[in-house]
Amino acid sequence: MIISSALLFLGGVYVLNTPFAQNVPAEETSAVVELKDGDTYTLTMAPVRKMIDGKEYDMLAYNGSTPGPTLRVAKGARVTLILKNESDEETTLHAHGVRMENAFDGVPGVTQKVVEQGGEYRYELSFPDAGVFWYHPHVRTDEQLERGAYGAIIVTKGEIPANREEVLIVDDILIERGALPPFGTDGPNYALMGRFGTVMLVNGQTDWRMEAKQGDVVRFYLVNAANARTFNLSIPRAKMKLVGADGGFYERETFADDLLLSPGERATVDVLFDKAGSHTFTHTTPEKTYALGGIAISDDAADPSYAQTFVQLGTHNLGVPDSVLASARTRASDKTLLLGVDMGGHMMHGGMMMGGLPAMPAHAGQAGIEWEDDPPAGGGMMNAMSTKGMVEWQLIDAATGKKNMDITWTFSRGSYQKIHIVNDDTGMHPMQHPIHFHGQRFLVLSENGVPIDNLVWKDTVLVKAGEAVDILLDTSNPGAWMAHCHILEHAEAGMMFSFKIE
Repeated sequence: MIISSALLFLGGVYVLNTPFAQNVPAEETSAVVELKDGDTYTLTMAPVRKMIDGKEYDMLAYNGSTPGPTLRVAKGARVTLILKNESDEETTLHAHGVRMENAFDGVPGVTQKVVEQGGEYRYELSFPDAGVFWYHPHVRTDEQLERGAYGAIIVTKGEIPANREEVLIVDDILIERGALPPFGTDGPNYALMGRFGTVMLVNGQTDWRMEAKQGDVVRFYLVNAANARTFNLSIPRAKMKLVGADGGFYERETFADDLLLSPGERATVDVLFDKAGSHTFTHTTPEKTYALGGIAISDDAADPSYAQTFVQLGTHNLGVPDSVLASARTRASDKTLLLGVDMGGHMMHGGMMMGGLPAMPAHAGQAGIEWEDDPPAGGGMMNAMSTKGMVEWQLIDAATGKKNMDITWTFSRGSYQKIHIVNDDTGMHPMQHPIHFHGQRFLVLSENGVPIDNLVWKDTVLVKAGEAVDILLDTSNPGAWMAHCHILEHAEAGMMFSFKIE
């Protein structure tokens, strides 16, 4: 029996349960696992005790670590992952962004049954694209990801012009009064804004550190595994080159000062550390800068030096005919998807929501992004109290008015579908939404009608409040697939639908 740390909300106050765990092992160090074509590897999800800022918490791990092992495979490889469930929760495994066969997508009720405690499931995965991917459950993702059940998948192609490679999974975790606030039993709480964390994590650590040599070029593979937080990442005083995103490489590599990464999104960047000294890995919002970790650069010279290669901006072919792209930019959309929220009878009056749900604080959103939730003393309790019974986040088919799982889109295999996604900012609580399509890839053609002139293959796109994007969906992978918001509480509160490729 496992009893987790918990904060209970009783009579308007927090009550802290005494945390203890029986027969739960301490967390292990996360491994890097090289998988070759034809290999079989087992991922076991089970509880662990994790130390965060000097205190132990009951978490969920793959193979004893949070994050789980980083899996490295070559483009074109096919491997078998066996998921074993030694937790006391139902689960599945979803390889986010991988264009796998539909049967192995890990969505309960669509591609498989849930994996019960003591059960296992075999996933036969092929990796047709080079890039940064990740794996996580697709059952109560709001809880299981928050408790650490995720890991990176790096799919490589050819030689990399860098002295070393580093995976950085950024995340946050909600800790209040020394415990994890409880999760909703019948669905998510924090359903309105999502579960924003109070403690920042890099690779599961609050004190992530790295060392390198002067002149080193480091390739960073970045993953945002947070439930709700959008990160604005940078390494001040170091030179950063944007190489890829999600499931591919940009048409043209570019230099950048920072990188915006919403939940579910990934990126590949090369960073040149041309001077000895220290650097801080930061997350910066319009109001605050967070130090996520530190990088120490020694006086030792890089060997070999990739400095000359670094300053060259490479180009990559998307594999899409120019005629297809030209037509897609000018023709009408095939589908229009509206993003909204329904709060039912909870009407606004005098700064409070009538019908049981409090109003959200007025700070919400800057430049279309909700960067923070307030702490309980500042109104954050309002978000914590919101449930999917009070809030339904919606994906709406503009042509039919159908919402969420009532949407019935079917596309022909091998076509390119232009989808216009509109995030209305006139509703009761406008907010950004990272929209993720399973099993397929797409190009972001425009934002607010402004063409994107440097394309890259993606599977998750951030649509800010009050903005619209056009994507070109490559419907190359047959089956029944999901699309949803990757703010996990939004997805659990209804913001998902299924589409078919035939």
